[in-house]
Amino acid sequence: MKRPLILIIVVLLSVNHGLLGQTNTADSIKSKNTYPGGTFYKVESIRHFRNCRKPRNIVLMIGDGMGVAQVFAGMTANGGHLYIDNFDRIGFSKTQPSKGYITDSAAGGTAIATGEKTYDGAVGVDTLKKPLENILEIVRKRGFSTGVVVTTEVTDATPASFVAHVPSRYQSEEIAQAFVDSGIDLFIGAGRENFENRNDGKNLIPELAAKGYKVCSSVDEINAVKSGKTGGFLENLPYDKRGDQLAVTTGAALRLLSRNGQGFFLMVEGSKIDSGGHATDMNQEVGEMLDFDRAVGKVLEFAAKDRRTLVVVTADHETGGLSLTGGDMSTGKVTGNFAWGNHTGIMVPVFAYGPGADAFMGIYENTGIFRRFLKVLKIRN
Repeated sequence: MKRPLILIIVVLLSVNHGLLGQTNTADSIKSKNTYPGGTFYKVESIRHFRNCRKPRNIVLMIGDGMGVAQVFAGMTANGGHLYIDNFDRIGFSKTQPSKGYITDSAAGGTAIATGEKTYDGAVGVDTLKKPLENILEIVRKRGFSTGVVVTTEVTDATPASFVAHVPSRYQSEEIAQAFVDSGIDLFIGAGRENFENRNDGKNLIPELAAKGYKVCSSVDEINAVKSGKTGGFLENLPYDKRGDQLAVTTGAALRLLSRNGQGFFLMVEGSKIDSGGHATDMNQEVGEMLDFDRAVGKVLEFAAKDRRTLVVVTADHETGGLSLTGGDMSTGKVTGNFAWGNHTGIMVPVFAYGPGADAFMGIYENTGIFRRFLKVLKIRN
């Protein structure tokens, strides 16, 4: 009698364990698909100025992987409002690469930076792997200061597209060398290992110092810089461990670059909205979207005071095929489902503020963003 009784107990425990496992799995899925809400940050209303012929400064902000659903998820999570609400000149960009329907960040970034479509993985080169002049190089020849601020490695695909010219986005050491050689005035992000712990044995940090860069390893060190070229190397952290790093470093970049009275071009990337889509994780997706929007707010506040700064916010592509299935503006709770954990081919929004903003309305190829920059700056290239 004991043996059958023991078998019954084992079976019952196994069934119970299975049910508990299913419950835990369901809870995990529910949690991954739901941003529960939290505290809201105040969104200021920004005045509009379009009273000059052309902008003196341009700030391009790229929410990597940010589509309309990501924007509205962020709005819901912050009680119905984002700093992006302040934009009243809105267009759409078609993101396809030179071949195929869905772009990667390298081809998407290169199209925005150079005005030419190319193959997936290409950084600043055309389909024949020949270098393409990018917008930072063009304006630098005209006396502009230039900068890049990101939340990922500075050698990652999107920032690399504005600095380097290599056949593959995975040539991180060559991209790091390009930052040293480019003449860019400021760059802030992760990826120090590609500058000093290299397969070729070189250490590029002394080269940066020799070229006049103040090499910083923390936000405090960056904020302490008063003027001059700056290379900021920070940890590659997720949104819930970065604090307001992107907004703060963006503010520091605006302060340093604006010392040049001839103008500046700054590219800021909210790099990890894309990561939330790849992970099909609403918490990460919304957290990164809100982090990016706070940096947008910092730029808009600067532009409203300056009155000669054009701000353009867009994406290189959408990631995840996000659909919003529920939400509550009063609590910030938002639920959603992702079609899959990769990029999609849908159009992405383009928001513009300041002098020249009208040029960014409409529907156009991602290469059109570059061409509109040249148009508003009255540059023939």
